[in-house]
Amino acid sequence: MEAVLDECRINLTHDLVIDVLNRFRHARKPAFRFFCWAGQKPGFNHDSRTYNKMMNVLSKNRQFITMSRLIEEMGANGVSTLDTFIIAIKAFAAAKERRKAVMVFDLMKKYKYKVDVDIVNCLLDSLGRVMLAREAQMLFEKLRDRFTPNLNSYTILLNGWCKVRNLMEAGKVWNEMIDKGFEPDVVAHNVMIDGLLRSRKMSDAAKLFEAMKSKGPSPNVRSYTIMIREFCKQGKMNFAIQYFEEMRGSGCLPDAAIYTCLITGFGNQRNMDVVFRLLKEMQEIGCPPDSQTYNALIKLLTTQRKPDDAMRVYKKMIQTGIQPTIHTFNMMMKSFFQSRDYDTSRAIWDEMRENGFCPDDVSYTIFIGGLIRLGRSGDACRLLEEMFEKGMKPPQLDYNKFAADFSRAGKSDILEELAQKMKSSGNVQASDIFTRWAEMMKKRIKRKGPFKTDGRCI
Repeated sequence: MEAVLDECRINLTHDLVIDVLNRFRHARKPAFRFFCWAGQKPGFNHDSRTYNKMMNVLSKNRQFITMSRLIEEMGANGVSTLDTFIIAIKAFAAAKERRKAVMVFDLMKKYKYKVDVDIVNCLLDSLGRVMLAREAQMLFEKLRDRFTPNLNSYTILLNGWCKVRNLMEAGKVWNEMIDKGFEPDVVAHNVMIDGLLRSRKMSDAAKLFEAMKSKGPSPNVRSYTIMIREFCKQGKMNFAIQYFEEMRGSGCLPDAAIYTCLITGFGNQRNMDVVFRLLKEMQEIGCPPDSQTYNALIKLLTTQRKPDDAMRVYKKMIQTGIQPTIHTFNMMMKSFFQSRDYDTSRAIWDEMRENGFCPDDVSYTIFIGGLIRLGRSGDACRLLEEMFEKGMKPPQLDYNKFAADFSRAGKSDILEELAQKMKSSGNVQASDIFTRWAEMMKKRIKRKGPFKTDGRCI
């Protein structure tokens, strides 16, 4: 790769490097090779933006050793920023590496950065997002003497406990927040309502919502969205519309998110007339559908096995100037593979790449799985090799049919090679499948022996 890049005589800029890293954000190996190549070119030095972008790529792929080296390198070059440490904190917390996340504080001190309440809140929030509420609470207690908690600190802890449906601990945080002189705001109330609904305490959530209307803080569009989303999940669309009309009557303007909840609710009941009426209403009141609305609509149609209708919505999305996400492409590919339409699935895959999207793990899982089901094992094998080259882990699929195709074709060498690569990537189950099929094929060949005709061996 490096030799080809040298021949291109690229005029390197920091914006160009960032664009390349964005495109290969799911492919850490080529991304890091390009990053290193760029850093060695005369006249070009990485700045904080390109370093942080590379840190983001590494963090998503949990390449913590390389991340740590980059942080040291950035510190030595004087280009580390607060974002550098925030990226590291979030990455370690997402991987449930609490101790390593806390160690980032020591690195911050080394490079003269102050550990303030916002940094601690960032770590607490990152732990809560991956269901480590107890660890976040323990860390909060441990660091009490190193920072002064604010309302956001308690709201983050509250959210963490609500996510794991521990209302008892959430209640303790709520009471302590008040005891410390903080008045729960609308955000804290919304978190608590969401937590009550997660724990199936609908009546308690409704009581708290009514208390907000009578005593304050007044519910905002997010408050109504949380309640309406729950009614839509339960299929209680009459209550959802009742709350929606109440919200509008209170002077609170609806946004795309609340319309998306209603569209999903009515769509799940296959009431598409109301869905399209809501879409029209969004346009009329100056609240056009956003990418989440379009993705929700595409998901509805693909779930109902209507890929052609989903394609029409996708084209409308493009026409209105809204860029699809990788999730959009993944849903579309999956829908057409379910219809056994390889050509359209392939066209969507190609369009995704042409638009600058690097396929993620879900993209490869959908495409490789679809190819295997269609009996295109050779194409699936090539995509698996592509994943290995990018440093991505192969998808968790049932590879028996895939292995059987190669076994019937007498390609034991391919099976053995795939078994070794699967084992190296940590997918032991797939490795065992390929090994077993390779051994079965060898035994079958040995049992049959050479083919004889007219007394001669061929």
